[in-house]
Amino acid sequence: QGSVDCPNLEFHYGDADGHGAELAELYSYTEEPELSSNRCCFEEDFHAQVQGKRWLELDRDQQKTYIMHLLDGLEVVNRDKRLRVARAILYLAQGVFGDCDNEGDVLYWSRHNSFLLYQLGTFTAFLELLNMEIDNSQACSSALRKPAISLADSTELRVLLSVMYLMVENIRVEQEDDPPEWRTCQETFRMELSFPVHTEEPFALLLFTMVIKFCSGHAPHFPMKKVLLLLWKVLLFTLGGFEALQAMKVRKREELGLPPLPEDSIKVMRSMRAASPPTYSIELVEQQQQQQQQQKQRGHRSRRPLMKQDSLDIYNERDPFKNDEAGVAEEENDDVDSGIEGELDPMEQEVIIPTIPAQRPLIERVSFPKGLPWAPKVRQKDIEHFLEASRNKFIGFTLGQDTETLIGLPRPIHESVKTLKQHKYVSISDIQIKNEEEMEKRPMSLGEEEVQETPCEILYRAMLYNLPQYMIALLKILLAAAPTSKAKTDSINILADVLPEEMPITVLQSMKLGIDVNRHKEIIVKSISASLLLLLKHFKLNHIYQFEYVSQHLVFANCIPLILKFFNQNIMSYITAKNSISVLDYPHRTVCDLPDLTAESLEAGDNNQFCWRNLFSCINLLRILNKLTKWKHSRTMMLVVFKSAPILKRALKVKQAMMQLYVLKLLKIQTKYLGRQWRKSNMKTMSAIYQKVRHRMNDDWAYGNDIDARPWDFQAEECTLRANIEAFNSRRYDKPQDSEFAPVDNCLQSVLGQRLELPKDFHYSYELWLEREVFSQPIHWEELLHY
Repeated sequence: QGSVDCPNLEFHYGDADGHGAELAELYSYTEEPELSSNRCCFEEDFHAQVQGKRWLELDRDQQKTYIMHLLDGLEVVNRDKRLRVARAILYLAQGVFGDCDNEGDVLYWSRHNSFLLYQLGTFTAFLELLNMEIDNSQACSSALRKPAISLADSTELRVLLSVMYLMVENIRVEQEDDPPEWRTCQETFRMELSFPVHTEEPFALLLFTMVIKFCSGHAPHFPMKKVLLLLWKVLLFTLGGFEALQAMKVRKREELGLPPLPEDSIKVMRSMRAASPPTYSIELVEQQQQQQQQQKQRGHRSRRPLMKQDSLDIYNERDPFKNDEAGVAEEENDDVDSGIEGELDPMEQEVIIPTIPAQRPLIERVSFPKGLPWAPKVRQKDIEHFLEASRNKFIGFTLGQDTETLIGLPRPIHESVKTLKQHKYVSISDIQIKNEEEMEKRPMSLGEEEVQETPCEILYRAMLYNLPQYMIALLKILLAAAPTSKAKTDSINILADVLPEEMPITVLQSMKLGIDVNRHKEIIVKSISASLLLLLKHFKLNHIYQFEYVSQHLVFANCIPLILKFFNQNIMSYITAKNSISVLDYPHRTVCDLPDLTAESLEAGDNNQFCWRNLFSCINLLRILNKLTKWKHSRTMMLVVFKSAPILKRALKVKQAMMQLYVLKLLKIQTKYLGRQWRKSNMKTMSAIYQKVRHRMNDDWAYGNDIDARPWDFQAEECTLRANIEAFNSRRYDKPQDSEFAPVDNCLQSVLGQRLELPKDFHYSYELWLEREVFSQPIHWEELLHY
């Protein structure tokens, strides 16, 4: 699986997988019996209400009447009756599969019923029930007392979350033949989820609160996979996917009067081809031996063959066939003995003997790319540095940030400055930072800033005060779900919603549960990685300091070593893992007869070349790592300190262009710190960086002579950034805007006697506010003794 001959992976990166695949991942295989339970609950009630007809035969008005009858049933006090009605509604959202003949019909009726359910107010009703279940202290205390938590502890929550997920996913996905009525519903639903009506917070924040409650240990029975999947899809629906983000970026540049983007990054990446991964030295030796034998057979005088330069790329990797006394001191020989917790298992370090590839025709060896995929970019800072160095050299003094005055500089410097200015790129972030500096300098004369109420802005404002806890909670779950993590007593249990009440007793049942558990973890990694990437990208577009605030807390929560630890495995095995049983997947399972499962059929898995969700997760994690480290020298040094170069180089074995691009970007930013020997012995990787990664003019990445490569005080860089973020947050989000200029009232009675103006909708969310801000906050009484 780690062979050099890994074929090109036909993978199309997007916001999500196919519609059917995304619905299938909602259910664990252990939940399979519940599909028939939902059907029984529906048919029992439906046949009592509607005589002699099937659901598909009813007209629209009759379907609406029956759904209203079901919604009335949700109002009853009896929990069991309420659950049966919720199951009947879930069966509708699942596409009344008992009346369908094929998978296409199930998916069509699932969408049709989801729109119908939304129009009649089902989502709001289920939101109220979800709030009740979250506050159900009896269920929490019962789960805390149990030694082992299983599916049965989260039945009500799973039914509610499943209905909500199906509605969000079915309404989110747009299809060409959708009627205008459905398109109107999509917009209304998006607005409803983005802009809260009767509560102080958007729906995504409720899900974040569930994640925190689960990670703190107060609610171990929460079905985390369903919560995280729903959170991801709500963020995707309300904020917008990658193509929507690109369109927003283009629109925002126009509003700010900036020139258009040099290219569409999504289209460029889709057109890129994967490069061959670094070759192994054993392959080189075999090729040379074969060539020598062929020459001897032909009667030619044997010559010493020339070593291909690119095959020296293995210099850094551990060669299982090389003696320690070989005399070659590898610079990165201890590539795994880094600060990252959890070393490579000896079993994972397989002895790989790749097959010798067929001789390539000569034409392919000498062909060169017609042009580089990306237009080069230059920052204003780069032009200033270049002029500063030129003026010091030719004139003997500098002119600060003046990039127009070129008097006294020779003609070639004039030409260089002209070329740099032609490729100058001003980002939206540069404008936002500049505006922020102006606001700090002249708060009185510039007045209050007009902040546009976008879904992203509302979400950030709602997340702001608990944002560090949200990030830590997501990373905790990601760590528990990572395949390289070893089970620990203090780690959180993320398998509560996959383990059955009765543990398996046969080999077949054990294999099925093993596949289910691995699949469960993969889906959790996929949803967390996609959610974090969406948050980072949208916050960066909305305001650079919102993005910096999130990314700084991710860095403080050890996100960088966590992602490197994730990649410190046999990445080809992870991407080609077959942890799925296609015959048990929804909707196939609902309309087709189940064949006899055997241990052999489970072991064989499906025939897919790779696992879509795992490759998607890997690309997302690499993109997050890029976002965290770009232009941050202190964080780039973390990559160097944790010895990420060998780990990242192993990821280049995956022949998928987009994944390779993000790996090469991460290698590029740290090459200047890795030393000349590393660069010399990794020439094929250096060539791939040159061909595939965007060029920054006068960026000295390949030689290490850059001023940024010197060990400055990196801690000061993070402190300055933190001060800027805090200034931004306090200026924009702290309520008393004029606190510096208002007189201070020191009288206790008058302070307590002041009437505070509360928002109009405060009484709707008062109990929620009390729970979150007062009851759930621990009170440290012993701290009073210190005063």
